[in-house]
Amino acid sequence: MSGLANILELKRDLAAFLGERVTDAPGVCKAHGGSESYHDSLPADLVAFPDSTAEVQLVVRHCAQHRVPIVPYGVGTSLEGNALTPQGGLCLDLGRMDRVIEINGADMDCRVQPGITRKTLNAALRDSGLFFPIDPGADASIGGMASTGASGTMAVRYGTMRENVLGLEVVLADGRKIRTSRRARKSAAGYDLTRLFVGSEGTLGVVTEVTLRLQPLPEAVSAAVCAFPSLAAAVDTVIAAFQSGIPVARIELLDETMMRGINAYAKLNYAEQPTLFFEFHGTAAGVAEQAERIQVLAADHGAADFRWATRPEDRSRLWHARDNTLYAGLGLRPGARAMITDVCVPVSRLAECLLETQRDIAASGLIAPIVGHVGDGNFHLLILIDPASAEELATAEALHARMVRRALALDGTCTGEHGIGLGKIDFLEDELGPAVDVMRMIKRSLDPHNLMNPGKVLRLAASPVRELVG
Repeated sequence: MSGLANILELKRDLAAFLGERVTDAPGVCKAHGGSESYHDSLPADLVAFPDSTAEVQLVVRHCAQHRVPIVPYGVGTSLEGNALTPQGGLCLDLGRMDRVIEINGADMDCRVQPGITRKTLNAALRDSGLFFPIDPGADASIGGMASTGASGTMAVRYGTMRENVLGLEVVLADGRKIRTSRRARKSAAGYDLTRLFVGSEGTLGVVTEVTLRLQPLPEAVSAAVCAFPSLAAAVDTVIAAFQSGIPVARIELLDETMMRGINAYAKLNYAEQPTLFFEFHGTAAGVAEQAERIQVLAADHGAADFRWATRPEDRSRLWHARDNTLYAGLGLRPGARAMITDVCVPVSRLAECLLETQRDIAASGLIAPIVGHVGDGNFHLLILIDPASAEELATAEALHARMVRRALALDGTCTGEHGIGLGKIDFLEDELGPAVDVMRMIKRSLDPHNLMNPGKVLRLAASPVRELVG
C-alpha cells in the first residue's frame, strides 16, 4: 500500500487544481476497486476525475513526485482485474473525458477522448454513414478497449483494437505527453509505438486520446442461426465457410449448456445443441447469397433448423440469445458467481480444444457454459461457482489453468481479448518465455518507479516457466 503521508500530501496537492474532483471517500474508492471480474474488490486510496489531458499530466506528475501508483479506469467492465488497485494508490477515472474531438468522414477516421463508450461513439457517428465495429459485448470505454486490446463479435471481419487504433495520445509516467503517430493510413517512420501501448493495460502510460479507423455502414445486414449435432461439426462449418471465401461479419458459437440457459432465461425454444450465430454485411443481394451459401455448408455438416432474417426486428430476435449469455449463464445456477475467462487457438485446432475442455468441465463437476468467437478461434468459459466456497474456487482456478495450458500446447494464447491483468501473469510467462524479459526492459525504461498500474501484465522479476499440458 502507498504510505498514508504520501496519500495525504498527494490529495492536498491535487485538490489545489481538481478541487472536489479528487476524493478519498470510502464509497467512491470502493466502487473504483471492483469490476466485472471474479477478482476481489481492491479499493483505491484516492480517486481523481480529470477533465483534460493537461489535468492528467498534472495528476501523473504529482503521483510521480509522491511515488503513488496510478491506475487508469474507464467504466469497470474488464474481466481480468485489469483496473483494480492491489497496491493502493490513485485511481484515475477518465469518464469525464468523453468527447468526440473530430470526425473525418473522407478519411473514415475519428479522434476521441478515452472515456467515451463505444455505444455513445456510434450514436455520434450515426449521421456520418460510418460506424466503429469493435464490439466486446459490454459498453466499454474506448480508452479501456485500447488499453486491453479488446475485440469481440465482429473481429472476424473488422479486426481487433490493434488493427483499428490508428494513433494515440499518451501521458507517460513522468508526465510527458506524446503522440504515437499521424493520421496517415500507413507509415514506415520508426518503431510502432501505437501497438506498443495498445494492449499494455495502462502499465506504460495513460491513454488520453484515441484515433480510430471507421467503417461504412453496410447497405444491408442479414443474420442466421442453426444448431449442429456436435461442436466439431459446427467448427468444421466455420472452416469450410472461410475456405469458401464467404465474408462473414460475425460467427458466434454457444454450446449445449449455454443454449439450455438461453432457453430458460429468454423463454426461447432453440435446440439445446451446439449452435452457430452468423451475421453478414454487404448489399441486399450479397447478404442473401452469403446466408444461402452458409445454409448449404451447414446442412453438409448436419445442421438443422436453419433460421435467417434481414429485417432489423428479426435480426434482433435471432441475436437476442447471444446478447444475453452472461445472465442466461448465471440463471443455470442461481446465486452463483461467474469466473469468466478466455483463450484463443488456431481455428484448425479449435474443435480439439473445445472437446477436451468440455470433458474437463464434466470431470470437474462444475457448470461452465462455453461461448465462442469461433471465427477467430477465441472462446470463453463462464465457470459458475459458489462465492462462499473456497473449494469450488480452487477447482475453478485449476480448470482455468488446464484450459489455458491446453490452448498454449495447441499453439494458442492465454487470452484472445480479456488481457492479462492480475489473473494471467504466470500464463504470459508460459506463453512467451524470454520475450517477457524484453517487456520488462520496456516497462523499466518507461516507468522506472513502477507506478503505472503496478502488478498487472508482468512481474518485474521473472517467475519459473511451468510444464504445459496437452
